[in-house]
This record gives sequence, structure tokens and C-alpha cells, in this order.
Amino acid sequence: MANTQDHAAGGSPRAKTRVVRVGTRFIGGDWPVAVQSMTKTDTRDVAATVEQIRALEKAGCEIVRVAVPDEEAARALGPIRAAIGIPLVADIHFDHRLALLALEQGVDKLRINPGNIGSRANVKEVVAAARDRGVPIRIGVNEGSLEKEILAKYGAPTPQAMVQSALGHVQILEELGYEDIVVSLKAFSVPRMVEAYRLMSRLRPYPLHLGVTEAGGGGPGLIRSAVGIGMLLMEGIGDTVRVSLTGPPAEEVAAAYEILRATERRQRGPTVISCPSCGRTQINLVAIASEVRERLAGMSTPVTVAVMGCAVNGPGEARDADFAIAGGKRSGLIYRRGKIVKKVPEDRLVDELVALVISSLEEDNTRPFNFSEGGEHG
Repeated sequence: MANTQDHAAGGSPRAKTRVVRVGTRFIGGDWPVAVQSMTKTDTRDVAATVEQIRALEKAGCEIVRVAVPDEEAARALGPIRAAIGIPLVADIHFDHRLALLALEQGVDKLRINPGNIGSRANVKEVVAAARDRGVPIRIGVNEGSLEKEILAKYGAPTPQAMVQSALGHVQILEELGYEDIVVSLKAFSVPRMVEAYRLMSRLRPYPLHLGVTEAGGGGPGLIRSAVGIGMLLMEGIGDTVRVSLTGPPAEEVAAAYEILRATERRQRGPTVISCPSCGRTQINLVAIASEVRERLAGMSTPVTVAVMGCAVNGPGEARDADFAIAGGKRSGLIYRRGKIVKKVPEDRLVDELVALVISSLEEDNTRPFNFSEGGEHG
């Protein structure tokens, strides 16, 4: 696992944060921004939870979180951890005994708020067990669950209120000499969430886990998440991300990588560039671009593929991409790394392009569909 960014970073330089180890991965510092998700199964159902995590792994998820509402769920963590290949995070509230049990079961990270798991003695016990096992703790602050006294002080879940809540929890751990900390400050309000992370980034050097909470599903959820997470990534803030969507968790992973690609913070798998189509287009560009995306969707190797409809921007984009189609009259030119390979009829364009991409990467001794490679390096 290389200690390097996967792709030249866009925007501002990354904020320098502490490096925290989560199982086989590292977050913070110069390590690539990690992609996380959370299962939507009942954690007590080991088979269903493992099945969903394996699907997430295949999609490129690098750290996965599960809810731990009771002892039965906590005891399921051991079998789950043994059956998966990515780090496992236990999400726990209110009962410090669940955190202790989760640690015994071998989880790689805890998500708790020290202020809501009971007395200082309880917190001290959890911290001691986490330290013994080298397990970090994420302090997760949400705008909807701030302490009553903080809400009374600020009158609303303002960015300042969220940061004060986080700092209160952080201070508890710091006073116990524990600094393997990750912090999140999630809100549905994008301006509130962005400002909270900005404030926190100036105050403490801990890795920041980005997310827009309860973003919703479909287009609105994707757009809200992309705006909030993307804005912070462009400013150099953020070490790991989770896109929270109402829907299958693999969609969260796909969305996270798209945000990382768009902000040029990370590259995994193909980036497909396609024009919007217009009256000059003489091939079915929409269908061709859609099929190219679908056929290359499982690829972990970073490549740029352009699908262009006519001679206006097509040749230029084709020269700049790793592979490309530049459409003509019911046909198209296929490019490889800026050079024309062949002219192909419209009905064979996708087959020829996909075959060229795969054969070229194999010639380069690259395994284009190696999912484990995507998990560590992609």
C-alpha cells in the first residue's frame, strides 16, 4: 500500500492531519481519501450483512460501518469481521458495554460520542481497551442530536454549536491521553456542514470524515452530497468520505468515487467523458455513451475514455483521453492514447472500444478488473 495520493489533487493542498490506522488502511496525512459506506441490513443477521459487505467491497468500498444496537448485534461482529476483507467499524450509542464487546470481537474502529456513553469511568474503560488494541475512535456529531445545553446556548444547530459539541467529546479523549481520533460534523444543511468542517479543520489536526447526513435518495441526494463534500475536498479538507443515500449502499460508493474524480482528489476506474449531443451528431451518442459506462463499470484501473459525437470537439478530446470514440456519419474513429486506431461502423463502436481498452491495459501488465487492487490503490 503506497503512502501517496492516487491522483494529482485539484483545488487547495490537503490539510495536514494526523495519520490514523483503521485495520489495514490509513486515513489522514498524505494517504488517499478513503471511501466508506454503511450496511443497511440487521447486523444480527450475519449472512445478510456479510453478503452486503462483500457487494460493497466489489464496488470499491474501503471501510464499512455497521449499527450495533444491542448485545446480539455486538456478538455478531466477530463472525462478520472474519468473513470480510475490509476494515469494520462499530456504530455505538449510549451503552459503553457494547463498545467493549465490539472491541473484543475484533472491530477496527469505533464510532461513539464519549459524552453519551455514561460516566467518565465508562469512557476511560473504552479508551483503555481501544488503546490496547490499536483501534481508533470516530467522534460523530450530527446537527439533529446536539446536547440540549449547547442548543440552548446557540438557539439552533449552528456550525459553532456543532464544533463545540465535537470539541467537548474530543477533550474527554485528550484528557485521557488518547489521540487516535477521527471527527465528523454532519448536517443536512450544506452551508452549515461546510462551515462546521472549516472551523474544526482550523482547531484540531485530527482526520475529518466528510458527509451530508440524511441527504435523501436519487438526484437530490447525490447533488446535495456532491456540493457539500466536493466543496470541502476542493478546499483541501477531508480524509475519508461517506455519501449517505436512501438506497442500496453500493450507490454510495459509486457516488463517492465520482465526487473524488470530479474534484481530482482521487482516481479509481474509468472516467467517461461524453458530449451532450446536438444536431451535428450522426450516431446514437446517448446509447453508446451509456453502454460504454455500463461495460466498463466494474473496472478498477484509472483510465479516461471520451465518447464524442462530432468533429467539433471530438478529435481534441480524443487526443487528450487514453481511449476515445469520435463520431462521424453512422460510424466513428477509435483512438488509443491520442492516435487513430481504426474507423468502425456505429453498431460495432462499443465492442471495439471496450476490447481495445481491456487488451491495451493487459499489454501494460495491468489487471483492469482487479477489485482488491481498487481497494488498496484505486
